[in-house]
Amino acid sequence: MSPRSTDNSPAPDIYVALLWVSLSALLTGIVFLVMTLNAYGWKVTAG
Repeated sequence: MSPRSTDNSPAPDIYVALLWVSLSALLTGIVFLVMTLNAYGWKVTAG
């Protein structure tokens, strides 16, 4: 009989690390895009 305190959740692997790398690259790209557009007088308008 196995102990009740065992955790069956999977450990993070290289694919989870690559997911975070791609997410941070995407967010960094968005930030730089907004900074570049602001240099040209770009404004956010709703609808």
